[in-house]
Amino acid sequence: MASMLFKQMTIIGVGFIGGSLALAAKRAGVVKTVVGYGKKRGDLHKAASMGAVDRYFLTLPKAVEGADLVVLATPVAAFEQIISAMAPYLKIGAVVTDVGSVKGELVYKMESLLSGRAFFVGGHPMAGSEKSGIQSAFPTLFGKALFILTPTSKTDKKAIEKVAALCKGIGAEVVKIDPIKHDQIMAVVSHLPHLVAYSLMELFFHPRLIKSDMLSFAAGGLRDFTRIAESAPNVWHDIFLLNKTAVVEAIDLYQETLEKMKKAILAAEKGDEDALFKILNNAKSVREKIRP
Repeated sequence: MASMLFKQMTIIGVGFIGGSLALAAKRAGVVKTVVGYGKKRGDLHKAASMGAVDRYFLTLPKAVEGADLVVLATPVAAFEQIISAMAPYLKIGAVVTDVGSVKGELVYKMESLLSGRAFFVGGHPMAGSEKSGIQSAFPTLFGKALFILTPTSKTDKKAIEKVAALCKGIGAEVVKIDPIKHDQIMAVVSHLPHLVAYSLMELFFHPRLIKSDMLSFAAGGLRDFTRIAESAPNVWHDIFLLNKTAVVEAIDLYQETLEKMKKAILAAEKGDEDALFKILNNAKSVREKIRP
């Protein structure tokens, strides 16, 4: 068991990711007490009954009082408002981190809002699923997963070390990346795949398809490919907008690739099959390199 790193960890938003982090940290022994904050008493009570939190509050000042680590696990669009509201009540020298999928300029805003009172360390676990809610949380979610930290030149070194130790304590592999670079990478490897899955489902609202019964013929291919389209719309609405520049650039590149595929299919129809085979073989080789 890892050594205790924080006396009190407060989770802001005890849902699937926040709840799983709480369960993992308690199991690993890296925190002594976990406090939960949310807007729904029923969800917080469930978190307590599952052993994810030791106590909970419906008010931010009470929830963060005495915390030496605060984790933001709400949709990213709410971060700035939450930080502004809780900052006056944070213990001097507390560490604040998050589990959001967008970093970029948001990290610098968080640092500025906490300046002189607490230390911010951007965090993003590459773990999750289309599931949501505390009822889906489990303690082994982060085992062997990448946990990205996005420090800036202003990030406190000791705060980084403590958050990194927490991540390693729950079984994750820590990688440090520049916040802007993080968003550029995520736009391609995470945000675009979700966008494509949502877009493919939107296709079935097309006037030429909406009256058909095509979905009744759907099997494993469509089901597996679009699983992530069941993810919470409010979460991905915020992600797409907050990482708009990188996401739109990724869409442009994907559209170019679709056009390339279309041309290869048309060329193959006329007897030139090399381009299509090359694309398919390239795709297979790249897919085989993805982490298991």
